[in-house]
Amino acid sequence: MARAAGVKVRNLRYYQQRGLLPPPRREGRIAWYSDDHLARLRLIDDLLGRGYTVNGIAELLQAWTDGGGLAQLLGLEREMTRDWVPQEEPVTMSLAELRALFGPAGSAEDTRRAAELGYVHVDGDKVTHRSRRLLAATVTLVRQGVPLAEVLETGAFVQEQAAQIADRFVGLFRRHVIGPDGVERLSATRLREIADAVAALRPVAGEVVNAEFARAMARRVDAEAAALLPPERHSGRRPGRVSSDRTQQ
Repeated sequence: MARAAGVKVRNLRYYQQRGLLPPPRREGRIAWYSDDHLARLRLIDDLLGRGYTVNGIAELLQAWTDGGGLAQLLGLEREMTRDWVPQEEPVTMSLAELRALFGPAGSAEDTRRAAELGYVHVDGDKVTHRSRRLLAATVTLVRQGVPLAEVLETGAFVQEQAAQIADRFVGLFRRHVIGPDGVERLSATRLREIADAVAALRPVAGEVVNAEFARAMARRVDAEAAALLPPERHSGRRPGRVSSDRTQQ
């Protein structure tokens, strides 16, 4: 649970002790956490990042609970965060198998860089790539002669650009849909409306980015293809004209 929420285990236990997080459902010695626990943990982390104290968060959560708005708020958090990341099939192999996959094109530094960018996770002698699809694409590029280091740096560039695009979309939504006061003073009805707006935004944002990237790639590939063609050979005749000798024949 702590790993899924991106918090430390001791913080999770502390939140439970302070009443910020309800206890899990227990079956014997097994404790079951739910999506509501995860949503509340993320909400607590967000409020801490905004400067709230633990006591302040406890009072805020209690007020929302008493007013009946906490369920809607947690539902909004789930709606805002779910389904953005596509489900990918991870691939786990040994470091030796990874080196064999890339051959001399890969190095220990490349593995370190891939881990830094979040593509792989190294645990002892085992390495897990987060996406079989991305791994296959990387292998294809490397086997076509593209250095693995350059593939990774291109990945870093894409991550940076994607973050800027995400910031732009989120900024628009934050300013014009949620408003300057944040979610603290919003009614349950308004929270539901915002959740619906987030659900509508999700496919639109992806479609806009995909469409513009496709258009840009089409223009760039067309220009590159034109540059690869041999230069036109001029015979001194105007195009579209037939010689007089040919006409007479």
